[in-house]
Amino acid sequence: GCFSDVEAAKACRQAIVHHADTYRAAYQRAFRRLKAARQVECDAAELVRLNQAKADRRVRGIISRELRRKSRESGRTTYRFLGSVTYQGYVCFFETVEELCPKVYVMADRYHLAGGMLRQLHEHAIAAGYDVIACPDPEDPKTLRHLLIPDAGIAFVTSDDLETYGGKCYRRIRVDAMAEIDNRSQLRFSMRMAAILRAEAIEALQEAKKAHDALEAVYNPYVDFHGVEALSREETARILSYLDGE
Repeated sequence: GCFSDVEAAKACRQAIVHHADTYRAAYQRAFRRLKAARQVECDAAELVRLNQAKADRRVRGIISRELRRKSRESGRTTYRFLGSVTYQGYVCFFETVEELCPKVYVMADRYHLAGGMLRQLHEHAIAAGYDVIACPDPEDPKTLRHLLIPDAGIAFVTSDDLETYGGKCYRRIRVDAMAEIDNRSQLRFSMRMAAILRAEAIEALQEAKKAHDALEAVYNPYVDFHGVEALSREETARILSYLDGE
């Protein structure tokens, strides 16, 4: 507050309120569309299931080749989001995967079925003593979307219509081929509906970004950013002085 000239900014109060209301409404619309898309997918999940015998066989094969016991002690899990939906669409930092893991297993998974396989790989890797980076699905954080095991030099990434992995692939696991579908036409319809809702969500995020930029353009002249930066440097030096004392 001490770095904001509130009294001077009051002259632009009407514009500030307008842009703030606009971007908040756009965010709410985006969240509703994303929630609706997820609900459509959850309903569609009742039409498709994973052939568990085939999936378990693939997982056991990977474990026997790649994840032999490393230590008697359990490994550690670090949770990180690798990507998310933004006003630019779906963004995923696959370059992080390639930097940490030279061998990349690509899980081709249009129907969101790979989460169980990734959970099995995660649990075994930890039990075998490997430290892992587990990347949850940003729309369903209880489900894993990617799994990085730098200790073993391997990663397992989900690739679908939202986030398509285009890097070097060590092996491709066609999870789609293990799917058993009850009603293909209904499933296609649900997937199209979810895609439309997500497209509308991204449009709303773009509107929110535009309104937020307009808001910043109005209030930025009344903020002393040099003062903020100076205080930041002072506070950083204070924290580092405690660390140096240790």
